[in-house]
Amino acid sequence: MTRAFLALCLVIGLALPAAAQRSGMYDVTGTNPDGSEYIGTLELEQVGLLSFRLRWVIGPDVIEGVGMVSGLTLATAFSLGGGSGPSMGVYELRPNGQLVGQWTTIGAFAAGQETATPR
Repeated sequence: MTRAFLALCLVIGLALPAAAQRSGMYDVTGTNPDGSEYIGTLELEQVGLLSFRLRWVIGPDVIEGVGMVSGLTLATAFSLGGGSGPSMGVYELRPNGQLVGQWTTIGAFAAGQETATPR
């Protein structure tokens, strides 16, 4: 009985960070590594206990990626296309539902900043 209870607590404990993050649409504001600003949307779709499918629409560009929640952090991987190479981001999950973080592309010498606010 004790082992079953501990196993249940572990499963619930793993599910809580993902539960803190919700699927849906987000408004995005950000700054590219070169300092230029952008706005757009982000759609999050939970596809596993801790995993998400991501789809940004920034102007005419559609960027698709994946993410994984660990604690209060969402780590992402995506491709900007155009030969830029793999990209990644790390976001803090805020109590108000916002995602606030940094992103970069392999080989870049700067990072972008981004905030995604749930609609």
